[in-house]
Amino acid sequence: MQEKPYFCPNCRSNRIKFNVITSYSQSFLKDALSGNITEFHDPGVIPEPEPTIQCLICNFSANEMRFIKQAEREPRVNTTPTSFY
Repeated sequence: MQEKPYFCPNCRSNRIKFNVITSYSQSFLKDALSGNITEFHDPGVIPEPEPTIQCLICNFSANEMRFIKQAEREPRVNTTPTSFY
């Protein structure tokens, strides 16, 4: 994952709450007659070229670049507090 700001392109309100979705593969053996699982193997991560990100506000999921590009199109502006005398 890249160290860049995200902004949800769907709800356009979330910049901080996200999930990264990872796929796993786990092989197992079953008995042909009973259907009982006879052996489990350790799960392995399925490599993906780009992570899938999910917005925790609206549940929209897309590749990481969509969230990064939306943040670049609409950057967060740092405002300084103004005091009135």
